[in-house]
Order: sequence, then C-alpha cells, then structure tokens
Amino acid sequence: MKELPTSIDKLTRLQNLDLSRCSKLKELPTSIDKSTGLQNLYLLGCSELKELTTSIDKLTSLENLNLSCCSKLKELPTCINKLTALRSLNLLGRSELKELPTSIDKLITLQSLNLSECSQLKELPTSIDKLIGLQTLDLSWYSQLKELPTSLDKLTTLQSLNLSGCLELKELPTSINKLTCLQNLYLSRCFELKELPTSIDKLTSLQKLDLSWCSHLKVLFTSIDKLIGL
Repeated sequence: MKELPTSIDKLTRLQNLDLSRCSKLKELPTSIDKSTGLQNLYLLGCSELKELTTSIDKLTSLENLNLSCCSKLKELPTCINKLTALRSLNLLGRSELKELPTSIDKLITLQSLNLSECSQLKELPTSIDKLIGLQTLDLSWYSQLKELPTSLDKLTTLQSLNLSGCLELKELPTSINKLTCLQNLYLSRCFELKELPTSIDKLTSLQKLDLSWCSHLKVLFTSIDKLIGL
C-alpha cells in the first residue's frame, strides 16, 4: 500500500488502525484528523514514512502510537503535545530521529516510552522530567547516551528502566535513589560502567538488576543487602 484514501475521513468511529509493514507508505493523509475516536495507530515497519502529518493533533483519543522501525522518520511534529490521552509511544528502531520535541513534556498521561536503538538521537530533552506518569522507559542500545539527565529523578512513578547496550554510559547519577518505585533496572552490556552509586541502595522496590557483560564493573556496593526486594 502506497497511500491511504482521503475518504478515510468517513470512518469517524474508527478505533484501531494497523498499517504495520506497509513499507511503501510515505505519508498519512491530512484527512485522518476526522478519525477523532482513534485509540491505536500502528505504523511499525513503515520504512518510507518520513514524517507525521500535523493534523495528527486532532487525534485526542489516541492511546497507543507505534512508530517502531520507521527507518526514515526524521522528526516528530511539535503538535504531538495535543495527544493528551497518549499512554504508549514506541520509537524503537534505527530511525533518522535526531531529537525529540520539547513539547513532549505535555504528555503527562504517557506510561511507556521506547527509544531503543535510536542511534541518531543526540540527547534526551530535559523536559522529559515532566512525564510524571511514566512507568517504563526503554533506552537500550541508545549508542550516543553518555549520561542520564539528573532531572530523571522526577520520574518517581518509573518502574522499569532499560539501559542495556548503552556503550558510552560511564555512570549513573546519584539522584537515581529518588526512583523509589523502580522494580527493574537493566544495565547489560554497559561496557564503560565502572561502578554503581552507593545511593542505589535506596531502591528498595528493585526486583531485578541486570549487570551482565558489564566488563569494567569492578565491585558492587557493600550496602547491596539493603535491596530487600531484589
């Protein structure tokens, strides 16, 4: 499929639209803004898709947006902040996305953000700390990530943080101890990580800590016995 018919605007009760692996699809019609009841939009593997139409801001019922493996996607529209019902945003894959719009901070209902393998992404916006409902953050194989923003400690509802394969990551901020709801912390293949901050012993909700293949990690903190949920 190369394009959607503009007559899609007649489907005003449409709740789910799955266009996964429509590898020739280059754009969405602006008339998609009439599908105001749309809750799930799947564009996984739409490898020719370069951008999203700005009319997407009318999809105020949208809960799940999957853009994984959209390898030519260059940017997200700033109007994404109008998707006030969005719970899951999946950007997994080697896209050309170099930055996230700062307006992402308005997505306070967002529970899951997947940026795995976003190798062109230079840095996380500091405004990410406004995503106060975030429960899952996947930054695995984010090759340019050298450090986590200290403001990450504002994500006090975060339950899962995946940093596996962050090859340039050398340390975790001491403020990680503020993530008191964190249950899963994945650090596998963080080859430059030499030590963990002692403040990590405050993560008493932690159930899983993956340090496999952390070849430069010399010692574990002595207070590891305080992680009573591990």
